[in-house]
Amino acid sequence: MNKESVKKFGVFCLAGLAAVSIAACKGNGDNSKNIIISEDKTKRVINLFSPMEKTRPDADNVARTAADKTIILAEEKLGVSVQYNTYTAENYQDKTYDDVALDRVRSNMDDIYLLNPDTIQILGEENLLMDLSGLESAKNLRDVVKIANIVDGKLVAIPQEVVAYGLFINKDMFDQYNLSLPNTPEEFLECCRVFKENGIETPIGANRWWLETFVLAQAYADLYNGGNTEAEIAALNSGESKYSDYMREGFEFLQELIDCGYIDAKKAYVSEAIEGEGADFLSQKTPIVMAYWGAANAETAYGNPDFNMLVIGFPSKRGQMPVVPITGFAIGADAEHAEDAKKTLDILVSDEALQIYSETNKVISSSKNVEVECIPALKPLNNRINENVYVLGSNASMKLEQWGNTCLIVRKLLNGATVEACMAEFDRLQQETLK
Repeated sequence: MNKESVKKFGVFCLAGLAAVSIAACKGNGDNSKNIIISEDKTKRVINLFSPMEKTRPDADNVARTAADKTIILAEEKLGVSVQYNTYTAENYQDKTYDDVALDRVRSNMDDIYLLNPDTIQILGEENLLMDLSGLESAKNLRDVVKIANIVDGKLVAIPQEVVAYGLFINKDMFDQYNLSLPNTPEEFLECCRVFKENGIETPIGANRWWLETFVLAQAYADLYNGGNTEAEIAALNSGESKYSDYMREGFEFLQELIDCGYIDAKKAYVSEAIEGEGADFLSQKTPIVMAYWGAANAETAYGNPDFNMLVIGFPSKRGQMPVVPITGFAIGADAEHAEDAKKTLDILVSDEALQIYSETNKVISSSKNVEVECIPALKPLNNRINENVYVLGSNASMKLEQWGNTCLIVRKLLNGATVEACMAEFDRLQQETLK
């Protein structure tokens, strides 16, 4: 496991639960001032550690509101009180949310934790998270959720939503130049060539966090959709197969996009997600960006464009490919209120609660039984996921953490490293996991 990626990239690279992105880089200061504890001693208490809080009911945070609704449902059904212990990093010297979560789980400070993928993987391997496969609600989970959160045969985390990344397309600009929506890397390159030749300076708006989605879509299109997933992952974990062999094609594709001027590598290297490329996309200076499902619903992101927008999967040999990294709720293996925590979580991820959550947030439910009508722009991406066509951006059963490490190595490419150097870094990291 690459420690740097765990410290820096877990929260920044995921946006399904928007409040998680408040974390900043690790420092050595006293962060106790950042912890918010909300107490109610009148009922049986379950302690929940989360980046979202319940102490400011007037805050305009849809994700928090949706989560609160499911918490209230559990409280009413069980007669318990869920107390939020939350952490907000105020500046770059503070610890990240992931760092604090690791400390709290290892110290058995809470009962339920909302965790990012790399943290789930670390704590699962340390046997510090409870096996949740016995929960009644676990029977209803989508396969993608179970695959992503199983460590050593144990289901150690369950999310309330499936976070899907895709390409956000200005369909009007594609129509203007008579371009079909791209399915393969070759078709995508041709679209970019036409845009460039017609005066679009940078066809792809990019940032320093999400370009790994292009790489992951191409690297694992066959692994997750070829019917041999378990065996291929076992070969990677044993060292029989090399991650670099999977990654090479995606990195070469990304390098070609940079060399052709379709991506501005220098700008991407220093740009924050949406802040760096959002303005150009919304003003129709660039026709393509990458983002997560919820950005299509949020007016603070891409929820109200002045053009016809579609969200499609990333180009791959198997067509348009959604990339899905997954956060999740977990229970400490030695939780003080273990039985009440299990009952509470069972309700939080029940079909009843997930219907409420999904309708509020307009997201993909983690339950295969819960469907919510999405906006028209998201239907191409949603259709692929409903067909069980996707690539996991995070998979706790892989010994080498994917999302953060791939993001780090893509940043090396943006900063001028060769594809060969990037592949050597994957080989080095794989050797570390084998030790």
